[in-house]
Amino acid sequence: MSEKIIDQETRSRIERFLDGSSAAPAIVLEVGWVNGLGAIQTLARAGVRVLALDHRPFAIGLRSRYCLPLLCPDPYAAEQRFAAFLSELAELLPAPTPIFATHDDGLASIARALPGLGGKLLCPAPDADRLDVLQQKSWQLARAAEANVAAPRTFYPGSADEARQAASELGFPLFVKPSEPIAFRKVYPRRRVFRCDSMAGLDEAYAMAEPYAPMLQEVVPGGDKELYTVGSYLDREGRALGLFCGRKLRQTPRSRKLVPRGVGSCRHGEALWMPELVEDSLRLLKSCDFAGISQVEFKRDPRDGQFKLMEINPRLWMWHSLAAACGVNLAHIAYLDLTGQAPQARTSEGKRKQWAITLMRGERPVIARPPFVDPVLSLRDPKPALVYLYRYLKNFGRL
Repeated sequence: MSEKIIDQETRSRIERFLDGSSAAPAIVLEVGWVNGLGAIQTLARAGVRVLALDHRPFAIGLRSRYCLPLLCPDPYAAEQRFAAFLSELAELLPAPTPIFATHDDGLASIARALPGLGGKLLCPAPDADRLDVLQQKSWQLARAAEANVAAPRTFYPGSADEARQAASELGFPLFVKPSEPIAFRKVYPRRRVFRCDSMAGLDEAYAMAEPYAPMLQEVVPGGDKELYTVGSYLDREGRALGLFCGRKLRQTPRSRKLVPRGVGSCRHGEALWMPELVEDSLRLLKSCDFAGISQVEFKRDPRDGQFKLMEINPRLWMWHSLAAACGVNLAHIAYLDLTGQAPQARTSEGKRKQWAITLMRGERPVIARPPFVDPVLSLRDPKPALVYLYRYLKNFGRL
C-alpha cells in the first residue's frame, strides 16, 4: 500500500469542516497573495465552503477565517505528489468540486492532474492540451488577427540574425517575449519579458529566450492608465455569464532590476465599462473556442487610439475581487455553473468602484477614491490584515 499524503489528522479536519454537507465545497490553489485571498473571500461570502491550498505555510490566505487552510505539495517542484494529493482530497469530498487557480503554473499543474481524477474536480479552464496552446503568446496573437482585434507589431525570428533584422524594422525600445511562458518561468521565475534599448541588449535577451520561441514586439507607449481589462466567465456553450471591464491606474513594481518599465501587476484599478473592449474580448475568446474564467488585457495606443491586445490569462487575475464588488463574482458564477445551478448573467456596466492595495513595502501608500476595495485590509477578515500589517511594519523602510 502506498503512503498516504493526507494524514489522518488532516482528514479529520476536512470531515469536521464539511460537517456532513452534501454540497460541493470549492478549492482555491495558491493563496499567498491577493488573487488567492480574494477568491477565498468572494466564494465564502457567497455561501460556499472553501478549502485553501498552498505549499507555503506563510501564505497569507491560509490565515483567512473564511477557509480551511491545507498545506499541499509544491505544484511545480513536486507535481506528481501534488496530483496524488488532489486525488486523495477529491475522495474526501461529497460531490464533484470546482477548483480555482490563481497563477498560470498552478493552473497547468491542475489541468494535467484532472484526467486522472475521474471528474471529481472541475476547473473553469480549458483541458491540458488546449491550455498548453492557449498560453502560447504567438497563438493568442494569431487568434487576435483572425478576430480582427488589434495587437502590437510582432516578429517571430528564427535566429539571432533575424532578430537583429526585425529590431531594425521595429526600432528601439522593444520587448523580447517568450512564446512559451510557462517553460520560460521555470528557468527565469522572476522575469516575464525583456525590454531592449539597444542591439547589445537584444543579443543578450534573445540568447536567454531562444529555447522558448522568442518573439520581438513593439513597446506600446503610454502609462499605467492605458491598460484595460475585460474579465469574464463563459460557459461551455460560449455564453457570457459574467462580464467585468476596468482599467489599471497604477502598477507595481515600476522599475526594479528584472521588471521592465510598463510591466507589472495592478496596485490601483477602477471599474470602467468600455463596450468596444467587451465586444473585442468576446470576439477574441470565441475565436479561441474558450470556456471558463479569463482576463483579457489591452493597452490603448495613444498614437492611434487603438486598444491592442496584451495577453489572455485563463484564470482569476490579481484584482478580480473588484469585479465581485461590482456584482460580478466570477468565481461564484463559475462555481454555480460547474455544479449545475444555472447562475444569472451579470455585468459591471454602470459601476465605478476602485480597488487598491493601500500599503506595500518600499512604495508610497495609495489613497483610492471611495467606494473602493482593499484586498488585504478587511475588518470582516482581520487575520490576513494583521499578519500583513505586522510584516509591513517589520520591514518598513527596507527596499
